[in-house]
Amino acid sequence: MDMGTMKKVLLVLTSHDTLGDTGEATGYFVGEAAHPWKVFRDAGYFVDFASIEGGQPPQDGMDQEDPVQVDFTTDETVKASLYNTPKIAVVDPSQYHAVLLVGGHGTMWDFTGNKDLQKLIATVYDSGGVVGAVCHGPSGLVDVELGNGIGLLSGRKVAAFTNAEEEEVGKTGVVPYLLQDQLEEQGATVKVADNWEDNVQVDDHLVTGQNPQSAASVAKEMTKLLTEVVLEEKAEEEKASEELRAEKDAQKAAEEED
Repeated sequence: MDMGTMKKVLLVLTSHDTLGDTGEATGYFVGEAAHPWKVFRDAGYFVDFASIEGGQPPQDGMDQEDPVQVDFTTDETVKASLYNTPKIAVVDPSQYHAVLLVGGHGTMWDFTGNKDLQKLIATVYDSGGVVGAVCHGPSGLVDVELGNGIGLLSGRKVAAFTNAEEEEVGKTGVVPYLLQDQLEEQGATVKVADNWEDNVQVDDHLVTGQNPQSAASVAKEMTKLLTEVVLEEKAEEEKASEELRAEKDAQKAAEEED
């Protein structure tokens, strides 16, 4: 990671705007972007946005009674960023401490199988960064292969939108696959809570949440891990500085002896 001076988190949004062949609109779920945005911003992180196809990503599920969502959708910096997001293919993963896959039904069509997204996720994770996903966002974790050749989901404990929740919202026959089933087929253990209950699972540097109610909690757990990442980087920098200083001192001592 080339983190230099800034602490940055990337929120990835779907570009898919149609719910299967129903004709219904979909996109990213606003609350699942808004609440993490607030958590990261309050923790001192810069928040960037990207989408699968770039441009202005479609929104879904805006709650006008939620002050956090209202702040998010009216914030001038956020509005400018969302007006023309970069395409995921051109994003430089070395610029980010963490990436969060924001949910919404649209992700079920364009997160899964996207090679550029898979590469970004693997690069951030392999470099010691934090990967998060909430609700349908874990659809982007499917088929992600790490540098060691092992699937990111293999043997992991995760949370994601459950079969029961999909059935309750009446989308079981609409989505291209059931997310819980797919994650389990990838070798993950899906930890299931009651419908709409805040449920977050942390496994190494992977943080996942079950539903919109889990969005803020996912971000909070990510910030805890991010603090560890930053401290580790600082420790490595200090160690390298001390080693360089010792090397120069030894060189100077040798010159004085001559």
